Amino acid sequence: MQPGPDTLRLVGDVGGTNARFALLDDFGHLQAIETLATADHADLAAAVQAYLAPLGRPALREAAVAIANPIEGDWLQMTNSPWRFSIEATRQALGLRRLCMLNDFEALAMSVPGLAGAQLEAVGGGSAAEGAPKVVIGPGTGLGMASLVRGPGGRWLAVAGEGGHATLAPTCAREADILRVLWQRHEHVSVERAVSGMGLENLYRAIATLDGVPVQPLAAADISQRALAGADAQCTEALECFCALLGAAAGNLALTLGARGGVYVGGGIVARLGDWFARSPFRAAFEAKGRYRDYLGRIPTWVIRAEEPALLGAARALQQD
Repeated sequence: MQPGPDTLRLVGDVGGTNARFALLDDFGHLQAIETLATADHADLAAAVQAYLAPLGRPALREAAVAIANPIEGDWLQMTNSPWRFSIEATRQALGLRRLCMLNDFEALAMSVPGLAGAQLEAVGGGSAAEGAPKVVIGPGTGLGMASLVRGPGGRWLAVAGEGGHATLAPTCAREADILRVLWQRHEHVSVERAVSGMGLENLYRAIATLDGVPVQPLAAADISQRALAGADAQCTEALECFCALLGAAAGNLALTLGARGGVYVGGGIVARLGDWFARSPFRAAFEAKGRYRDYLGRIPTWVIRAEEPALLGAARALQQD
């Protein structure tokens, strides 16, 4: 059933590289999902207008857009994109009654209570503690983190965070050597500098430098492909290190927030690693916290396999408000 113009709402998921949009009807169905390159558009309003153009520019009632950025006041300036805009000016430009902006991992967290079955892939651990906090973490263009806690009436509340910009901590001598190379290039080496698309590239270049081999101009997708094929020793180590550092960061997040309800791994990179990720150092690094190894061993970790989960979270935000 096609929604009428009066019922149309828009949901979006904007990252540093891509912006995904869909229309949401009053039955909660996502329609006309499309992906646009953020670099092809000046800002959010321009991207939404470009998305709507082939659909005949339907009138919209309201919109919820998840964006890879903190939401602080009316003015947004993205960390991994040149987009900068006023939320209110965007609302007016699009003729919306309401525009809800939320952090992209806040939206991802909001989707978690509704995920089940094939939408989640277990990667080690025990069983979730009923009602305990949950966390989400995921590398893409950057590294996102958020948490879910029980609120009044048992309602799940998503809490956005910027843990991807916390300081990277090595867990072994090799990681310390890699960090020393990264220090030569970056004033502050955050977790995101190693656990993201650009992070995988940084790891590869640092490892090649340490090994004394020529650094090839490889993008993150090329590094992953070579590693999965076992075709390049430095690429393989870079991807293994990437997964280990992701596991260590996820373990830190779970300890900090007492996330006995489970850890959910999202983002575009891990989903493309397939079965390899389950065999990677991720889970071992997640649990490697000394005296709290058993505590973390009981916490389940899942890879989110759902299609467009951040759009589902944005839709949930519209339904809850």
